Amino acid sequence: MISKKHSAIILLSSSIIVATPAHAANSSGIEQAGDILSFAIPAVAYGSTYYMDDKEGRQQFYYSFATNVAATYALKTMIDKERPDGSDDKSFPSGHTSRAFQGASFIHKRYGLEYSIPAYISAGFVAYSRVEADEHDTVDVLAGAALGVASSMYLTKSYYDDQLHIATNLSPDYYGLSVHYNF
Repeated sequence: MISKKHSAIILLSSSIIVATPAHAANSSGIEQAGDILSFAIPAVAYGSTYYMDDKEGRQQFYYSFATNVAATYALKTMIDKERPDGSDDKSFPSGHTSRAFQGASFIHKRYGLEYSIPAYISAGFVAYSRVEADEHDTVDVLAGAALGVASSMYLTKSYYDDQLHIATNLSPDYYGLSVHYNF
């Protein structure tokens, strides 16, 4: 039986093989940096679970990462949107961007915003690099970012006490929504 450690390595390495661009030798420095960061950000997020000795977080990362990859590639298959450079019809959504934002938002949700700021800045650069490389347009990278963020925000719990509490009251006499955020 494959251990959890080995299954994660297989998951991450297989995503690298699937998503590695065939034209890497012809790509610009910006595009290459974006390619590298799109894998480095989720790798750092995953590695943070080992640094924190956080087995529960590691499991949440698996679910979030796998859900993000599955949703991204399902949409690429269903929506035939041509890339700006005309190379194929798998433009929507941006896989590089969704992967980068999944990692950044995992760090945010699990360990806190202050730790995720460099990852978010790097993920924004990944999105920029995809548009700059003429692989995607703005809609593609925005959709990829939204998928990445959604997968982590919905499938990851805070390592610390939850800081955001949302309560609803839907009684027949009163409808209410209460939002409380601890700073």
